[in-house]
Amino acid sequence: MFKKILIANRGEIACRVIATARRMGVRTVAVFSDADRNARHVAMADEAVRIGPPEVSESYLRGDRIIAAALETGAEAIHPGYGFLSENPDFVAAVEAAGLAFIGPTPSAIGAMGLKDAAKALMETAGVPVVPGYHGESQDPAFLAAEAERIGYPVLIKARAGGGGKGMRLVEEPARFAEALESAQREGKSSFGDPRCLIEKYITRPRHIEIQVFGDAHGNVIHLFERDCSLQRRHQKVIEEAPAPGMPEAVRAAMGRAAIEAARAIGYRGAGTVEFIADGSGPLREDGFWFMEMNTRLQVEHPVSEAITGLDFVELQLRVAAGEPLPVRQEDLAIDGWAFEARVYAEDVAKGFLPATGTLGHLRFPAGAEFARGPLRIDSGVREGDTISPWYDPMIAKVIVHGPDRDAALARLDRALAGCHVAGTVTNLEFLGALARHEGFGRGEVDTGLIARDLAGLAAVPAADPRLDAMAALAALDLLDPPPDPDPWGSLPGWCQWSHAERFVALLRDGAPVEFAVTIFGPGHFSVSSGEAATELRIAALEDCRFKVESSGRIFTAAVACHGDVIAVFGPDQKSAFRRPPPLADMAAAGPAGDTLAAPMPGLVTRVMAAAGAMVSKGDPLIILEAMKMEHTLAATRDGTVAEVLVAELDQVSDGMLLLTMEAADG
Repeated sequence: MFKKILIANRGEIACRVIATARRMGVRTVAVFSDADRNARHVAMADEAVRIGPPEVSESYLRGDRIIAAALETGAEAIHPGYGFLSENPDFVAAVEAAGLAFIGPTPSAIGAMGLKDAAKALMETAGVPVVPGYHGESQDPAFLAAEAERIGYPVLIKARAGGGGKGMRLVEEPARFAEALESAQREGKSSFGDPRCLIEKYITRPRHIEIQVFGDAHGNVIHLFERDCSLQRRHQKVIEEAPAPGMPEAVRAAMGRAAIEAARAIGYRGAGTVEFIADGSGPLREDGFWFMEMNTRLQVEHPVSEAITGLDFVELQLRVAAGEPLPVRQEDLAIDGWAFEARVYAEDVAKGFLPATGTLGHLRFPAGAEFARGPLRIDSGVREGDTISPWYDPMIAKVIVHGPDRDAALARLDRALAGCHVAGTVTNLEFLGALARHEGFGRGEVDTGLIARDLAGLAAVPAADPRLDAMAALAALDLLDPPPDPDPWGSLPGWCQWSHAERFVALLRDGAPVEFAVTIFGPGHFSVSSGEAATELRIAALEDCRFKVESSGRIFTAAVACHGDVIAVFGPDQKSAFRRPPPLADMAAAGPAGDTLAAPMPGLVTRVMAAAGAMVSKGDPLIILEAMKMEHTLAATRDGTVAEVLVAELDQVSDGMLLLTMEAADG
């Protein structure tokens, strides 16, 4: 076994690898950019080496610097994690040429599966079923459009070097093909350095089912059952589960055999995932699934497979890379229970899942295991006080649950998500909770279109809970949990001799002012009014910013987080969040909505479609912004005329920066 390894990655996956290596007695070396100098993976590793500035191209994609760091620190092997250089055959070849071991497959195996078109051709030869489509070399737009017509709409355009949903566009009619192709090519070049695309038939009610495989250097290949990753938005996975609901044993066996054949065809070694698309319009069938791609690395969702098999996949990776044979045979494996994984992101669901930034002023997870199997497991690469930056993926944590059956595991997931408290950035937690409670998903009726079909309900902002709003007002007035004071007068905040004391405060919810009036009846006893409604509360402080609250004959526990100008209150089922207005701020509303277009996040302007004086209609694309490794189209919010464009292509913009103005709306 290796004595020291270097992890060529960051964030949650770097922490995950370090945790297993530490348990095995293997020392670890982390690498970091300037933006990650104080990151959690740096603190967890035995030592760390700076590899460059925040830009990915100058740090985590600099294979030469990573290899040099491994050699300088005496590491014997490099673990790539996922993303970045994990599926780059040139990097693997350079690692091996430097006399280091690569904890993953060979360069030839990665190369064989690295380009989707070549991989599909190889799989056809190996007898693995593939989706109908065009996987050739021609990239002439007119030719590709003709191929799309031949295949039949709807079609998927895919960057051939892509992954993680990047460079992928669904096209449902010929009129939108050219624009979608251009966008996919841009994102493919930006994310993977390769703009070339392939075209595939889009299965109208698809399920995304993948098979985990492992191979060793001794010719052994096994599969570790399936994961269903059909809950997706924008082609990116949201909640994954293992096993797949409604999976007949015969189909499981057929998929497993196909996955093993795919791995054997390229002499696979290490952890990999063979991804299939299945026809979800009815029961799963042996002739109703097709090869989509193979990810020649560890997957983000690997913990659900660890949960149902009881194996540590990172440990298996290290042992296989060190030359050991796989410690288990196919006949030794069995499915134990059910597992789900939900990805908690800093993203604004109401704004189309735009990635968000911010400082995690308050971060609490329910008690559970960390980077290890258990009924509840939390894998996270961030800590309270860390910043979600615009440079990298905005994932905060993975919440993984395991139960004896699907219903029990899903109920456990719902409860675990409700126990995750994050303040300092917007998150998708309420959206994930709505998914966990979705009736169709609860029945196992899943396909990749579920979220899009039910998005209005899933993303609906719940009605404000006046009890939580009242708690926020009390926190803003420093009326919660007053510190002990030996002075009897100091222990009576808001005390008034002849009547009940009243206090007033104005807070901002989503930029709009909300005013509160608070009546203080005595210690821990208040009435809070906003508009015509009044809420009476009795409050007792507990530990760790938690309070027992009694209101309208009901008692519940709430947590309160105050960080800077942010006040967040977490109740049993939902969250209430406000900001304190800046001193002397004008609380009046701003000018007419839609007169300006501002950057919703820091990013790079990749395309400007608007020009001063141009007439535009609501919904017309105006500017394309690249942020957090994805393209975001900023559209006109109303009909009108562009007054001025304030940015140019390749400009780097900050959050909230003004990009474009419209001529003032009439009236």
